[in-house]
Amino acid sequence: MSKTTILFTAHRPEAVMERGEGMYLWDTEGHEYLDFIGGWAVNSLGHCPAAIQQALAEQSAKLVCASPGFYNKPMLEFAEQLTALSCFDRVFFGSTGAEANESAIKLARKYGAIHRNGAYEIITALGGFHGRTLATMSATGKPQWEPLFAPKIPGFVHVPFNDIDAMRQAVSERTCAIMLEPVQGEGGVNVADPAYVAALRELCDEQGILLIFDEIQTGLGRTGKLFAYEHYGVEPDIMTLGKGIGGGFPLSAMLAKEQYNLFEAGEQGGTYTGQPLAMAVGKAVVSEIVSRDLSSHADRMGGYLKEKLQAWQERFGICRIRGLGLLIAFDLPTPSGKAMAEACMKHGLLINSPSPTVIRIIPPLIVTQEDIDRMLVVLEQVFQQSKQGQAL
Repeated sequence: MSKTTILFTAHRPEAVMERGEGMYLWDTEGHEYLDFIGGWAVNSLGHCPAAIQQALAEQSAKLVCASPGFYNKPMLEFAEQLTALSCFDRVFFGSTGAEANESAIKLARKYGAIHRNGAYEIITALGGFHGRTLATMSATGKPQWEPLFAPKIPGFVHVPFNDIDAMRQAVSERTCAIMLEPVQGEGGVNVADPAYVAALRELCDEQGILLIFDEIQTGLGRTGKLFAYEHYGVEPDIMTLGKGIGGGFPLSAMLAKEQYNLFEAGEQGGTYTGQPLAMAVGKAVVSEIVSRDLSSHADRMGGYLKEKLQAWQERFGICRIRGLGLLIAFDLPTPSGKAMAEACMKHGLLINSPSPTVIRIIPPLIVTQEDIDRMLVVLEQVFQQSKQGQAL
């Protein structure tokens, strides 16, 4: 099969993935891969779970799309499920995390227009990641993105993560919201300090601005709680969800408290908003996560993995083992992350290196202790090769 018809946007390995089941992927050559990337935290239930297959089959036989101009039964049921499980009252559905974050940005600016004399600036954290649309790229605190696709969307201020003094200094009469990931996933799994998050909530209340949690990667059990905000004992005003919410099906959501139900007709929407097929899948995925208590399972499995990695610190020189639940990373002694990920793939293991000195591990929430042990066997082999100076 030729790859020349695909527009280049990323460096990809030559393998062509053909099928998946549970924790495993297979390519067209029949090679098997133990998946500890999980579609970048997307495949929360693993590959091709029965719950998604059943939801797709049943709903596709009833109604696939009635247009966003109508309510549909799965939309109402899924919205009720998400609000019952969270601290929020209203839901807007999209197809991608960036779309959900765009919705949050628009809602925050609408709030600023109504309640903050036209305030439009949103403060975000350096090292964060909010998407690849023009607005969400502008919101993302990646210095290397600053010159891309100029001119950027104005109205975003970036400050250091976990620095409450910098955040306070950045707030002005132009500020309508603070937006951040409670755990920066793409930034290398940087966990927000509890005191920092508590201070952010106080600052927003004091200044009358919104607190937005981007839980695209951290939501739905990934961190050991259903939502990451539960670790901190605070409630954001707006939360975005994506990735694991559809278990691999394109789906996202923005949730808000009732007092921020501010859009007028026509100000926000989308062709696939609340599409019945996506709604049925999302409801099935979330039901599985809740009924199987995969949040607690993620907490246990993440604790087991971190304990095993900590035993390797002196042996292989890794450090800063960090994360919550099954969103875990560690630092390497050399900038060999890309080579390590490639070597692991040659040995049938998929891991991620978001930067040259960081390895990130984000397996499906169904991962078992036996899966982790199998992953560690391969990772240990690659570390040994590197330590002995062998080419990876």
